[in-house]
Amino acid sequence: MFELPDLPYGYDALEPYIDKQTMELHHGKHHQTYIDKLNAAIKDNDELSSLSIEDLIKNLDKVPEDIKAAVRNNGGGHLNHGFFWKVMASPSEGAGGEPSGDLASAINSTFGSFKEFQEKFASAAAGRFGSGWAWLVKNGDKLEITSTPNQDSPISENKTPILGLDVWEHAYYLKYQNRRPEYIDAWWNVVNWQKVSENL
Repeated sequence: MFELPDLPYGYDALEPYIDKQTMELHHGKHHQTYIDKLNAAIKDNDELSSLSIEDLIKNLDKVPEDIKAAVRNNGGGHLNHGFFWKVMASPSEGAGGEPSGDLASAINSTFGSFKEFQEKFASAAAGRFGSGWAWLVKNGDKLEITSTPNQDSPISENKTPILGLDVWEHAYYLKYQNRRPEYIDAWWNVVNWQKVSENL
């Protein structure tokens, strides 16, 4: 059975960009609920229960039809959030700024510059209608910006997530209300480029 992973930092570590109360609710309530519902859906299926969350979401075609929607939505929610917490860090721990090394080179060669990458990524995040995610993914040996609805994950399309941003309202509404672009803009200050480089 799946369990809620600990955050790699305190609930207040991403202040003032992402507030403590949002993090407490987002991690402790929303993420926990995805896990509880996923575990309930697969509890009678030993084969699915033994898989890693990545393998489960990569192989949704093998999930029985009667629980597929629950596994896709809640399993995706668990996978995406577990990834999301790790690509952020406290600004006092060196988050924010710009990437360096191979990641910076790959971004510059693909998108022209870091600024152009930021603009395209922010546009994918702001333009995602309703709930969903914006992603920087590796597709084969190329970088791409994409977005997915709800809790769908790029790994279901054989793409490797490098960076992801949650644009569900629960991720930002307490602090930013309906100002999603303001949340996206602030979020760059807590991106953990070291972790994103490892993902590459």
